[in-house]
Amino acid sequence: MKEHEYPREKSNMSIEIYLVRHGTVKIEQGIIHGQSDVEPSDDYKKIVKKINKQVKITKNTAIYSSPLKRCRVLARALSRSEPIEDPRLIELNFGKWELKNWDELDAEEVNKWMEDFVSISPPNGESYLELHERVSDFFLKLIKKQEHEHVLIITHGGVIRSILTRVLEIPLKNSFTLEIDPGSITKILVNFDVKNTPWFKIKYINL
Repeated sequence: MKEHEYPREKSNMSIEIYLVRHGTVKIEQGIIHGQSDVEPSDDYKKIVKKINKQVKITKNTAIYSSPLKRCRVLARALSRSEPIEDPRLIELNFGKWELKNWDELDAEEVNKWMEDFVSISPPNGESYLELHERVSDFFLKLIKKQEHEHVLIITHGGVIRSILTRVLEIPLKNSFTLEIDPGSITKILVNFDVKNTPWFKIKYINL
């Protein structure tokens, strides 16, 4: 049993964090669109209703968003004020592969990347480890500040998986065993012990 699994004396502070993946997008299936700013489908309106039913959003809820339109539109529809856009919440950069169909790419190059996508980046893109480092920087600083007790984060599948690997303490290469559907909600509860050390409970994934 790991140290963090033992019961510990808690402080009064806790943070509820909801991770929401954007909905589907208006682009042909198979087209790579990591950091490309593609248009969201109209299903974001249904997602807004779903989130409002599941999450009690108040004026004290901090709403963060990836700057990409497929997240930004959803965040603005949910927020009572302008959401906080943060570039660290953007999806993986696929570099020269952006807006190309997977079938167009050099199979040998793609296979090499897929064998070690954690460390290897697409041409002129970024590796999953690089994404994880910027996402972790956002997540850990958000927790450390303890400015908000209720946080909604509108982002991408890769970002949500990255956060969950940190919370679950699993290898990055295993993160895609976690199903994160478009429009899904994942809830994490962050508690703090008397030494102000955070520890986590995942209330649900991919709701």
